[in-house]
Amino acid sequence: MRKLLAAAVLPLALAAPAWGGPSASPGPATLCDSAGTLRGAGGQRAGVSLCVGSGTPVMAVSAPAVCRPAEQCLTSGTWTARRDGETVASGTLPGSAGYPGPGTYDIEADVRVRSAPEGVDLRGTVHATLTLTAPKSPPTHRIEVDRDALRPDSVTTLTYTVFRDGDQGDGSARFGLIGEEGSGVELTTSDSRCVNPLTGRYPTTTRQPYALDCALTDLQPGNPSTVVVRAALKSTCSTVVSKLGYWTPRGQALYTGGMLEGPTVGCG
Repeated sequence: MRKLLAAAVLPLALAAPAWGGPSASPGPATLCDSAGTLRGAGGQRAGVSLCVGSGTPVMAVSAPAVCRPAEQCLTSGTWTARRDGETVASGTLPGSAGYPGPGTYDIEADVRVRSAPEGVDLRGTVHATLTLTAPKSPPTHRIEVDRDALRPDSVTTLTYTVFRDGDQGDGSARFGLIGEEGSGVELTTSDSRCVNPLTGRYPTTTRQPYALDCALTDLQPGNPSTVVVRAALKSTCSTVVSKLGYWTPRGQALYTGGMLEGPTVGCG
């Protein structure tokens, strides 16, 4: 077991915390530990580590490996994080989920390790116990919706309210709504900030009616933005998920944005 004690070292110009205000310490960092060795026929083996990042709104998990006889190898699979015996996060490798906060986590991963041309191909389950001490940052943005369900063969008006609660960053955000492709759901709005996304290759492009993409530019604490959407369903059900991408600038660093999962409107 290893403990996360120190913040990542940042240049002075970038040292202002990107998330959660001045008290966000120890800051973004990644903790790794050995998770197990996979073995196969002919002396093939792979030592797998599990790495967890914390100090941001998401907990990123990866499983780097060193395999023989290859010098480089690829890992893929799925992971589950448990705290006090309860599953608190899961996903694919590499991947991320919302950071549940400080604590001791049992990380389990079902991994596949491959390398070409050496032909290494190993599968197995590995484990690591990691203690994260970074505090959970307060949310900077949130999404609310006034309905929780749609009905087939009907048109439902959904009113979404997007809030920016944090003082850092600016008023820009990309608000997205996505229904189930192929279900026949159509999302429309009279809001000029929103369009159905464009797919395909020019000149044979198509607007997709099952999704909406809204460019919000005036989000401020105390000044939320409202988007009114009509969801038209045919006989097939479809849920509608919501997402928000936003900036929290930190100088000219590249990765200064965040992604927020909003409420899902069900169907039944």
